Amino acid sequence: MKLSRTAIPTVTPAGAGGANTSAATLATNLYDRIRADLLDGKLEPGRRLQIEFLCEQYQAGQTPVREALNRLTSDGLVERRDQRGFAVAGISASDLQEITKTRCWLEEVALREAFASRSVEWEEAVVLAYHRLSKVPRSLSETEYKENPEWERRHREFHRALIGGCQSRWLISFCDQLADQLYRYRQLSVRRVFPKRHEGAEHKAMLDAVVAGDAALAIKLLTTHYQQTADIILADADLFPPSR
Repeated sequence: MKLSRTAIPTVTPAGAGGANTSAATLATNLYDRIRADLLDGKLEPGRRLQIEFLCEQYQAGQTPVREALNRLTSDGLVERRDQRGFAVAGISASDLQEITKTRCWLEEVALREAFASRSVEWEEAVVLAYHRLSKVPRSLSETEYKENPEWERRHREFHRALIGGCQSRWLISFCDQLADQLYRYRQLSVRRVFPKRHEGAEHKAMLDAVVAGDAALAIKLLTTHYQQTADIILADADLFPPSR
């Protein structure tokens, strides 16, 4: 039997722990800021991400910027290009269709599992998440689309609550990653399609299906909801110009 080597405790110099914590916090904050700009479309798809530009834009050093870009590459929001550094992940109709299809597959499994292990706590979480979402306007303006961060947060919470009863943190994590990708597509197109969509009624129908215990209907409504979002985005001629 192979014996494990005894770990030798290390002594951290006074103040070093705080410095490491501070550096980690700054790196995380930088990652969050760049990620938010990527999701909101402020850093447009395909744009080359020059280290010098990012350092100046976010007032950060090269090391934390590279660390943030590496994390964002793992998230699928940034692409590493051989010999050319980093770039914002591109978009395409086929990519949107694939992401939507995969999200429908995974969330169908998650929602089915949530129904299979149905609990009062899960149903109450969905009801509460819907209630909070229904109290927030989709846009900060009634005549034109102005993003409402509170609605976006409540919307994500509602969809997370729907699949939250599946009791698989890995499955929920994969679904979250796909939700981020689709959020990016929505933000690139939503200003041009608002207010053609009545999302409130779609969310209410999903809630009613959960309360009624109708798994088949809830899954159908959820996948139709996602597919309709994709169809609206795909119809945006400015985002996906017709091929000639």
